[in-house]
Parts: sequence; structure tokens; C-alpha cells
Amino acid sequence: MNLDSKYFERFEKQIILKKIGISGQKKIFKSKVLIIGIGGLGCPLITYLAASGVGTLGIVDQDKIELSNLNRQTIFATKDVGKFKVDQAKKYINKINKKIKIKTFKKKISFYNIKSIIKDFDIICDGTDNYETRYLINDYCKLSKKILISAAISKFAGHLYKFNFNKKGSCYRCFMPEKPIIENNCETEGIFSPVAGVLGSLQANEVLKTILGFKNDLSNQMIIFDSINTNFRSVKILYNPNCKNKCTK
Repeated sequence: MNLDSKYFERFEKQIILKKIGISGQKKIFKSKVLIIGIGGLGCPLITYLAASGVGTLGIVDQDKIELSNLNRQTIFATKDVGKFKVDQAKKYINKINKKIKIKTFKKKISFYNIKSIIKDFDIICDGTDNYETRYLINDYCKLSKKILISAAISKFAGHLYKFNFNKKGSCYRCFMPEKPIIENNCETEGIFSPVAGVLGSLQANEVLKTILGFKNDLSNQMIIFDSINTNFRSVKILYNPNCKNKCTK
């Protein structure tokens, strides 16, 4: 995207921020971000990344929109029920900004396709709702030295973490070596819809900070949000010498 007068006006409120400026806005234009899962997290994430001017967005989801999605998946409406999420999400992004390059993947991320899907993107955003897929995304991002920004939500709480696999450090398996017996997600436990908005927005915030090269990011840390008590706490994710991914300090 070129920063002509029309585009300057569009992104003026970001450009006048001293930490962004024209050079920062150009970084956002050049960025390539992949969003895996267009659910309660993916919807606010798409909204803010598209509105901020991210140049290329990849969206991955095999599901069709269901009526029960609409309490938290805010880019969809009743008329979208029964349609594929990636198709409606692409239309939504185009309404925000037609200059964004959109790559859609109408499929479930798997061992067989993840390498080809993530290879052209710099930052990978995980908004999936099961442990098996989170482990898969974590492992391939580490193998491919990608930046992974992930969030998860359940009931009245959520968490957000980031790993920059261009550097040494921990990974998701360091924090949780094996998946729990019980799958905790929106489908099994329910979700308070504002939690999805908060965590998806925080995920977008961390993506943009990463693009802009802010030093005070969340690398190897987890933020936990409790919506009942309206508080946040930060947890350092230390490397595990016994990690299957052979993480190092």
C-alpha cells in the first residue's frame, strides 16, 4: 500500500503517534499476519488488524457460521448463518479496506498442510479452541522460526501469550508438556462474550507492537484476564529442559 494523501488521512491518528509515525505505518502496510480460527478471538483480531492497515491477512477456518456463534463472533450476522466463515470474513475485511491482500484457507489446519499455510506469513495468530491444534501450531512455528501470538478463552477468563521463535526461549510445551484430559473451551464450558472481545483485542495489540518493534512485548510471558474481578496478572513462561522441542535459555 502506498501512503498517498487519502491513505495518510485514513491512518492519521496512528501516524501522529510518536512511536509509530510514517515509518511505523509503512511497517504495518508491509506486514503479513495469519489468523488461525475465526471465532470469538479471530473476529476482533481481524477487525483491528484490518482497520490498522495490515497489508496481508491470511485467514484459516473450515467451519460454517452457526446461530450460537453470534453472541461473540461480532463480524457475522444472522443472515450469515450457514455460510463459510472465511468467505464472510473476507467480505468483512474488504468493507474495511479493499487494498488489503487476503488469503483464505477453507480447511482445518493439520500436520499435512500447516507448513504450506504458514510459510508466507511473519506472524501467526492462534485463536483455535483445542489443545491438539495449539500444540501443532506451536511446534511448527518453532520449527519454522515464526512469531506466535496465541489466546484462549473459557467461561469468564482468558489468557494471551507470545513466543518469538527467532530467539532462544520457551514454547507452549514448556508451559504445558501434555494436554489435559478434559478439553476446556467455549463449546464445553460456555463463554462470557466480552472476554472474547478483550482477549482478541489484546491479541491485535500484541501483533501491532511486534510489527512496530516495541521492546516491551510479551515474549515468553502469559497474561491472564479474570473478567469477574476485572484484573490481569502476568506469568513468566520458563523454558523446560525436558521440553520435546528442545527449548534452550
